[in-house]
Amino acid sequence: MRVLLLGSGGREHALAWKMAKSSQLDALFIAPGNAGTKNVGTNVSMGITDFPAIKKFVLENKINMVVVGPEDPLVAGIYDFFVQDADLKNVPVIGPSQEAAQLEGSKDFAKKFMVRHQIPTAKYATFTKDTLEKGYAFLESMKPPYVLKADGLAAGKGVLILNTLKEAKTELKAMLADAKFGDASSSVVIEQFLKGIEMSAFVISDGDSFKVLPEAKDYKRIGDGDKGLNTGGMGAVSPVPFADEGFKDKILNQIIVPTVKGLKAEGLVYKGFIFFGIINVKGDPFVIEYNCRLGDPETEVIIPRLKSDLLDLFEGVATNTLSERDVQFEDRSAATIMMVSGGYPEEYQKGKVIYGLNGITDSLVFHAGTSSDGPAVLSAGGRVIAVTSFGRNTENAVRRSYETIEKIEFEGAYFRRDIGKDLI
Repeated sequence: MRVLLLGSGGREHALAWKMAKSSQLDALFIAPGNAGTKNVGTNVSMGITDFPAIKKFVLENKINMVVVGPEDPLVAGIYDFFVQDADLKNVPVIGPSQEAAQLEGSKDFAKKFMVRHQIPTAKYATFTKDTLEKGYAFLESMKPPYVLKADGLAAGKGVLILNTLKEAKTELKAMLADAKFGDASSSVVIEQFLKGIEMSAFVISDGDSFKVLPEAKDYKRIGDGDKGLNTGGMGAVSPVPFADEGFKDKILNQIIVPTVKGLKAEGLVYKGFIFFGIINVKGDPFVIEYNCRLGDPETEVIIPRLKSDLLDLFEGVATNTLSERDVQFEDRSAATIMMVSGGYPEEYQKGKVIYGLNGITDSLVFHAGTSSDGPAVLSAGGRVIAVTSFGRNTENAVRRSYETIEKIEFEGAYFRRDIGKDLI
């Protein structure tokens, strides 16, 4: 099988690394990829939403399958582009249709979907610039803290949690009237704050059936003790100790099954990963958000725990035979720690030489934001390297990842020192 994978981050390196192990793989291309993905496939300089260029590459290179890593091509409609093109319609795309991708692309769409299918989520209302005064009134009817979410994609920065009514009103105006997040905040969802502990659940679906993947807990804030600004993710662990069988059964029956059934009932074509952002409120799961792809850095911690052939699962998705495929997990725990550029998630420098990558044997090293300069590997993003290790438990896995991180260095490198500690 000849596969094209779209994306350039740690998620894509983990997916590429896993697909490269498949006996079914003949050739793997990653567009645009990074300094890590070139070790398991061929990097291609191509934009992930440049659909005409992608079409040309697929046809010229006899690609049999396209796997989509990030959300942007999905929300932009790459699945539909292939299905509606006479030359491409027989090349399967792993990812949902444009309409189904609105589960991530529009917070309001996702909330309405959950209400229709009785999927537990926080109470909410949606407002626009024209209904700003009603938004103020809605805030006044609530207790702090106040949760404001930009309706559209805002690169992970569109969710604000505010402690005072004054702050909430100021930010609501900034989002709606002053376009703080551009078009993404032309509508804003105001939502009841739920107090609890968060985790992520994942499935892969062919539209009829699904397979549950390992769960994870990620750490979004830049600083130890969950302090400071939100980031794209500073680390993750899997499995999640507080997600016992009873809690996972609730997630399955109250959230996953109604979601997959609801998508099918509404005629929303979904062939790919579904990410469920879950909060555990006194033992009951509520959905905070959906993503129409795997999370990052969660991919770097759950994909290594997958024993099954990932390409075989993708083939099951493409041919609607996923129910016949086998999914097995690694029993051991895994822990991923992110090394990031100094200053991230605000201003940071790129182009720093990364040392120590070649001598790593006890851990997996996934590249997130890297580039090559001859044999040298350079930093090329805010999140640079993800280190993943196995252990007999979370504590053991975390310790190994930290031992490995001490062997890797680049100027200004930073990482959190408390990943997983709240679960140990």
